[in-house]
Amino acid sequence: MVFTKICELLKREEYSVLQGSDCVDINSVEYDSRKVKEGSVFVCILGLTMDGHNFINSAIKNGAKAVVVQKDVSVLEGITCIKVKNTRHTLAIMSAEYYGKPASKMRLIGVTGTNGKTTTTYIIKSILEKAGRKTGVIGTIQNCIGDKIIHADRTTPESLELHGIFKYMVDEEVNDVIMEVSSHSLDLNRVDGCNFDLAIFTNLTEDHLDYHKTMENYRDAKSILFGMCNKAVINIDDPYGEYMHSKAPKDVITTGIENEKADMNAFNLVMKPNGVEFDINFKQKSFHLVYNVPGKFSVYNALGAFAAGVMLGIDFDTILSGIAAVKGVKGRFEPIKTYNDITAVVDYSHTPDSLKNMLNTAREFVRGRIITVFGCGGDRDKFKRPIMGEIAGQLSDFCIITSDNPRSENPQTIIDEIEPGTAKTGCEYVKIADRREAIFYAVKMAKPNDFIGVAGKGHEDYQVFADRTVHFDDAEVLLEAFKEIEK
Repeated sequence: MVFTKICELLKREEYSVLQGSDCVDINSVEYDSRKVKEGSVFVCILGLTMDGHNFINSAIKNGAKAVVVQKDVSVLEGITCIKVKNTRHTLAIMSAEYYGKPASKMRLIGVTGTNGKTTTTYIIKSILEKAGRKTGVIGTIQNCIGDKIIHADRTTPESLELHGIFKYMVDEEVNDVIMEVSSHSLDLNRVDGCNFDLAIFTNLTEDHLDYHKTMENYRDAKSILFGMCNKAVINIDDPYGEYMHSKAPKDVITTGIENEKADMNAFNLVMKPNGVEFDINFKQKSFHLVYNVPGKFSVYNALGAFAAGVMLGIDFDTILSGIAAVKGVKGRFEPIKTYNDITAVVDYSHTPDSLKNMLNTAREFVRGRIITVFGCGGDRDKFKRPIMGEIAGQLSDFCIITSDNPRSENPQTIIDEIEPGTAKTGCEYVKIADRREAIFYAVKMAKPNDFIGVAGKGHEDYQVFADRTVHFDDAEVLLEAFKEIEK
């Protein structure tokens, strides 16, 4: 068991000792009182629904020798109590020190934006691996080292777990870590103290307003990353691109399709059912790029990854080879089944913009009808529900409005809030609360040349209700439905 003094973990922090000694030895850092053991220091963070300060006595009962707080509290005699300005920030700094500052021993690449983060991280991973680098990925689908999978509970882990993952990656001799950096993680100090060698901005569209309340707050949270990096790649076509550019360091490559002022432009776009081809212009040089995922959004993702490769010092041929090697990302416009000329795709489109991207991509090659199965998550931004309903109605030939992850909300209530948006478009639709039944309905009604897009959950293999979480995989259910009609 390794012991360290609290004062060593706090050497980069301002703090005051309210009780006891800051030189006390501790053997672990915890912010969950249930995980505290004999000799721990308990950091009282303010959660979205709970306050760690309310669990101090529980932590002490479990063996905490010290507590770190940001409020005035009363603590049992004999327990060290240290006060800081922001315990979330302090947790990040303490975690980095506790694990030996592992992030500083690897090259850290952060990708932020509403859509495209996951795909962009995996394209960059492929580029780096073509260059002979050992990579780690931290993100929505999973955390991984090379081909070794590490389970992920959230897009960006809490700082304590994050630095634990970094330490594991250092031990596994990882050279580069590519991570999705969410707006929540930036606003909640989860990546404080990390120095990103490179940061990439994909886009910003309406999402997470249940937490951020306004697009300005959401924008400001995302922009924090660009004050934490040495270099940046920014999609200047996006309306928020200039703002991110203003927050970034001087070493920047801007990318775009529409904006001629971009440092790196994509042109001669050729859209195909199985991918895209286009040319890139950069510093009077042109490159032809092939990427095996269809859609204009794929051009943006591949273009951003190409620019990232340039920023990371990788030669052009290796970058092009790395992008061409990507066959797609699980749950991102992922073809699941083609039967009798019916194409079925699963996509993680759970925002208005991503749903629009999915359906516009389908429209580029679909000869029959577009049948869309979609819903909206419970306990999340309610404003986007009718908006997504309207987008689905405008771009589909038939909509099946169903459940996503209803969480604590009544699934039918969510569906009823989506419905007005679809109804106003005049598109035919049905409401089926049971997601499995909705997917089966889509498969049974499909005819040759039709397209079925199952949107919202993508890679997820679960469905969250108020009282339970059940196994549910859109891809599995689609395959079951096709198997039934094939009999």
